[in-house]
Amino acid sequence: MSDELVQVRRMWHLLEPLHAVFYYAPEVFEEAADLGYATDERWPSYFAWRAAPLGAVGADRVTEVFHSFSPATVAEHIPAGWDVAAPGAVLDARVRAVDRAYRALFGDRVDGPEFAEAAALARRAAEAADTTGRPLAGANAALPWSDAPHLVFWQAATILREHRGDGHVAALVAAGLDPVESLVSFAAIGAAPPEVFASRGWSGAEWDAARERLAARGLLEADGTATDAGRALRAEVERRTDESAAGPWAVLGAEGRERLADLLGPLWVEALGSGLLPSETTLGIGKV
Repeated sequence: MSDELVQVRRMWHLLEPLHAVFYYAPEVFEEAADLGYATDERWPSYFAWRAAPLGAVGADRVTEVFHSFSPATVAEHIPAGWDVAAPGAVLDARVRAVDRAYRALFGDRVDGPEFAEAAALARRAAEAADTTGRPLAGANAALPWSDAPHLVFWQAATILREHRGDGHVAALVAAGLDPVESLVSFAAIGAAPPEVFASRGWSGAEWDAARERLAARGLLEADGTATDAGRALRAEVERRTDESAAGPWAVLGAEGRERLADLLGPLWVEALGSGLLPSETTLGIGKV
């Protein structure tokens, strides 16, 4: 991997926890409960928070753009979630939730000069992102920007992670991997144990059928681990993902990226040390 792509992936590794902590913070669940969403599990509000920028879309559209969730799982929450709260109300509450969660996690630092500098750099990268053919990135990029640096930062981080995610879906499709095959092949290279992917809602029969299809292509061994061809295909998917995510980061240049990484380091440590984030996720951060 080139040095440039190493830095692209490094920036993703730094930004992802600072975006994702939103989906686990107690303040966010409180805002979801105020809207009327069940909070005994995270999925009712997760689908609403993440899909709201798209508008009151149906289950088919969310299944398509989220990619990894089974259609049955999506259908449990969309479009019913819009009967609980309209997308505009969800987006308003999302801003309040980010504000509360970041203030609880980072304290007075959210009003400090370093957070403001990080927000400005992240926004510069996010505004350089080409969202053509990237529905989630484009929908988030179309939202108005707040004046508060910590809210600017989270929105920028969200645009950048969805920009990467949209590109990742395109790379999976180009590799001939359907949604459940994408997860099975990822588990096969050790990105996370298969049980971690159970949250995406695929049945045991669907998982096994995907394993059989991948084995027939020579991508999986009999024990479910990846063959050399399977590992090569997944490496190609990750390379294409990094390449398609590189544009926004090129705008900052090496110096700007390094400065942003330095600013994010302490926040990243704080987010990981908060205990809010799961120890293993479906993203394979640190393993791919």
